[in-house]
Amino acid sequence: MKAAVTTENQEVFQHFGKCQTFTLAVIENNQILSKSLLDAQGNGHSALVGLLQAQGVDTLVCGGIGQGAVDALSAAGIQVIRGCQGRVSMILELLAQGLLKDNPSQVCDHHDHDCKEHTC
Repeated sequence: MKAAVTTENQEVFQHFGKCQTFTLAVIENNQILSKSLLDAQGNGHSALVGLLQAQGVDTLVCGGIGQGAVDALSAAGIQVIRGCQGRVSMILELLAQGLLKDNPSQVCDHHDHDCKEHTC
């Protein structure tokens, strides 16, 4: 598995479409084999899908994300695990152990809230 986690200051960033940095991790046999940082280069929403796809990402872990982005990621073959918060290192360990689950109730609707209320 190649996972991307929305990242800011070593924490899960809570707004996929405004994410500037992703932590990429290769996970096999419940082990994290490698980690690196990917600069989003100022790309937003739809461009981020292509950026992640070009990196070979098959799983995205994030806080808040809109349904349009979820649909675009799914169409690109990228599984989405949303509603997470906390240290990226802890989240990656949970993912490696198969303990991280998607929380579909954590979809952003930017007209109703500011995406800072998400929990994992």
